[in-house]
Amino acid sequence: MMKMIPRTAIRLRHALLLPALVLVLFCARGHDASADIARNQPATPTAATEVPTFYRDVLPILQERCQICHRAEGIAPMRFETYEETRPYAAALAAAVQAKSMPPWFADPQVGHFSNDPSLASGQIAALVAWAKAGAPEGNAQDAPAPRRWAEGWTIPPPDAILKMPRGVALPASGDVEYTYEIVPTGFREDRWVRAVEILPLLRANVHHAVVYVRPPDSQWMRHAPIGVPFTSSTLTDPDDRRGAHWTDSDVLLVYAPGSSPDHWPDGLAKFIPAGSDLVFQMHYTTNGRAASDRTSVGLIFSKQPPAQRVLTLQLTNDHFVIPPGVPDYRVEARGTLPNDATLLSFFPHMHLRGKRFEYNIIHHEKMPDARPDQEIEPLLRVNYHFHWQMSYRLAEPRLLKAGTELQAVAWYDNSRGNAHNPDPDAAVRWGEQTYDEMMVGFFDLAVAANLDKRSYFIRH
Repeated sequence: MMKMIPRTAIRLRHALLLPALVLVLFCARGHDASADIARNQPATPTAATEVPTFYRDVLPILQERCQICHRAEGIAPMRFETYEETRPYAAALAAAVQAKSMPPWFADPQVGHFSNDPSLASGQIAALVAWAKAGAPEGNAQDAPAPRRWAEGWTIPPPDAILKMPRGVALPASGDVEYTYEIVPTGFREDRWVRAVEILPLLRANVHHAVVYVRPPDSQWMRHAPIGVPFTSSTLTDPDDRRGAHWTDSDVLLVYAPGSSPDHWPDGLAKFIPAGSDLVFQMHYTTNGRAASDRTSVGLIFSKQPPAQRVLTLQLTNDHFVIPPGVPDYRVEARGTLPNDATLLSFFPHMHLRGKRFEYNIIHHEKMPDARPDQEIEPLLRVNYHFHWQMSYRLAEPRLLKAGTELQAVAWYDNSRGNAHNPDPDAAVRWGEQTYDEMMVGFFDLAVAANLDKRSYFIRH
């Protein structure tokens, strides 16, 4: 993962660094607003004494919650689009939903409410379990809902514009791969407000993470780097460009990791791409025993009119930690103060293989009667961290935060032998780009006035 922040202090960051993931068996990601309503309603029209069937009872649940991953061109390794595809996994599917390990969701239900929570309603779980116990009956195909249509691999609606890396990135069969960049001119002749965006790798199994940055036409960030061809920091000859490959304050358009969701903002919110901008693709690839070539794309849906507010992605980061060998519960903290008013929209915590828990809090400062300072911690999100599902968590009710609000991010790491994912429990662990190193990043999205960019937001008024 590229380190996009200076190693000077633990504070609120407006630069970005980014995460990584791998595939797992079942998955389900974002959904539309109707899904939130459906989760609180009886999910199955079948009478309690009637045996659920695939077409009438199971397929609607799969379309709503599962096919976003379990479909042709989805990230899951099996499809749940037809009876023939789903029937062999009936027992596994029932066990996963009963254990609530699928759809994946790791937020503590006692802290916060989130609009993209894909958890199944009790009626949906009961229907899937009863279907499997009954031998997974097919039922009448005439009871099936209309197939859900996907836009050529996209989970967002058909994009207004698709920008693809012009040249493929050749990947070796084995070994570490240095962070790879490719600069893609947008060709936009006018400013664009982006309401929805999705990153679509060609080789998802090789993409540890991807970040797409917006480089405005007046930016000097990596200005001598080649356009439209892959490059790494070590191939750059200009000293400023080489430094730029490790730090930037450019806007983040979107972060991708397997299991993460695309952005689809409601009316009045959007991200901004100035006319004449380039998109800078930052790709962290992993090898899997086969040489290959990747060309990642980004799909954009534009807002039809300028929004009331602009979305910015910021982060709380601590890059000064050292996790001792064998420690099962090591705590790392970062804090930062908002320079101006903003509306808090969502969170995206990031650690690596030793990650255990992550939380976001607001620190309220008060003075005691004896003039001693005191503080109260208000939890916003608590996550039982899962490296293979680095998810975003979108507040059901965005939170207005006043200038001076202090945010805290806290991460816990398990560097013991009890962590089955631990690459080396005998090693002290520091910040680093590869997954056998560690990171501590608390990304979060804010809505600010439409005329503010990152630099101007950090000017205290």
